[in-house]
Parts: sequence; C-alpha cells; structure tokens
Amino acid sequence: MSVDHYENFPVASLLCPPAMRGAVTAIYHFARTADDIADEGDAPANERRSQLGRYRTALHAAAAGRVDAAHWPGAFTPLAQAIGRHQLPLAPLDDLLDAFMQDTGNPRYADRAQLLDYCRRSANPIGRLMLHLAGVHDAASLAQSDAICTALQLINFWQDPSTDLPRGRHYVPEACAQRHGLRLDDLHAGGDTPATQALLHELCHWAATLMHQGAPLACRVPGRLGWELRLVVQGGMRILERIGRMHYRTLGQRPVLGAVDFPVMLWRALRMRAAEPTPGFALP
Repeated sequence: MSVDHYENFPVASLLCPPAMRGAVTAIYHFARTADDIADEGDAPANERRSQLGRYRTALHAAAAGRVDAAHWPGAFTPLAQAIGRHQLPLAPLDDLLDAFMQDTGNPRYADRAQLLDYCRRSANPIGRLMLHLAGVHDAASLAQSDAICTALQLINFWQDPSTDLPRGRHYVPEACAQRHGLRLDDLHAGGDTPATQALLHELCHWAATLMHQGAPLACRVPGRLGWELRLVVQGGMRILERIGRMHYRTLGQRPVLGAVDFPVMLWRALRMRAAEPTPGFALP
C-alpha cells in the first residue's frame, strides 16, 4: 500500500476480490492518467486544463460505449468495459476530473471546509466506486467511506509538505496556520519550528479523527475487500504514528513505511472491531 497519488486504493492486490480486479485496475489507470495530465511535465496550466477537458469528453464517450482509438485508448477501453459490466456511476469519475482541474492552479485553501470540498472530489469518489463494485450502497457506509478517503488524502498532505511546498502546493488551510501565528509563505520559506510542529500536530489529529469515524466500515464490508480496507486504515494510521514520532517535523523530511511496519499493521487489522476504538488511533 502506498499513500502517493491515486494509489490510496486497492490496485488489483491479492486481497482484492477477483471479480473486482479488472474494474479496479481500469479506475486506477483512468485516475492516474488524469493525474499525470494535471501534474506531470512542463505544460502551462491552461494547456493542462484544455487537455483535461478533452479527457472528460473521452470519458463521457466511453460511458456511452464509444472509445476513440486516437485518444487515451489504454485508459478508456478497459474503463468502458468496466462501466458496462458493473454499471459504474459517472458522477464520481466526473468529480475526480473536477479535482484535477483544480490542481492545475495550485490553489490555496482558506479553511478546513474548502479543503474538505477538494477531498470530496479528489479522494471520496474512489471509495464510493469501490463500494459500488462491492454492492454496498447504504448511506452510513458511504459516509464512513468518505471519512476514510478524506483521512487518507489529508494524511498524504501532512506526510508530503517537504515535497509539495517546493512545488508551490499549499494544502494547509490558511485559518489553521493563522491559529499558530503562521502564514502559508512561512511554511515554504522556513523549516520545522515549534509553531509548525504544533500546526502539524493539530492537522494530524484531524486526519486521525476522520479515520476513526470511518474505520468501522472495514469491519462490516465482507470478505477480502474488508481485509484490504482494514490494512488501508492501519496503513494511514501508521503513517500518522510515524509523523508523531518525528515530533511533526515533516517540512524537512518525508516519513515512509517500511517492511517493519507491515506486521504492526497486520496485527492491528486483526484486532479491529466495529464497536471498539481503532487500534493505532492514539498518536504521540
């Protein structure tokens, strides 16, 4: 499991139910291709947005069963098959493209509400698509899926400021920074300080609280997908734990998971119970 780009969700892993693997892989390649259009290379922002507009047109054509062999057939041929076979909803895929469009401008976020709205479109659609494939559609499960996916997105942000800030990406809400006497430009210009550590401590606990709210879903989803989701939850919590052990000094270095972390994640996943606190929830 990774917490990079759109590898926040299962990509045909051993635990992913075989009947879902083709669709999961198709969704992954759709999202990753769009992410690369929005984020990779040296093209100016207006050119990226134009290309994403064409990508959206190709998506709607694929949803109608028409794949243009000249425009991203590697992404849209399997996606069209998955849409037809599993009746995938189009709205979550459109939401992902909205988020990628937003990424091209490297916006700043005034408060938590604005950042949550971005996560609603950049992360939550993945979980909703996975639940659709699993035949889970109730409101409580969708809300818990949203909490997990948003938490994973936020964890990615608080893991990556050492790489995001030099690229002009600011995901810390301005209101949160101001509570600690900081401006967003201070984060870019300076290193880890007691104020930035206090800020990251607050942000990590926000992410952990959301993960805790969503975690019971992993104990209700049956079969392999439920175990996959347990490991996703524990992987996100383990990264937060790593950040805590660094005393929230992530402006200068990026914490990563290694081989020694997997047994801890597996043990905690085995101990998860829907009505009990999530193992690994407490942070330093």
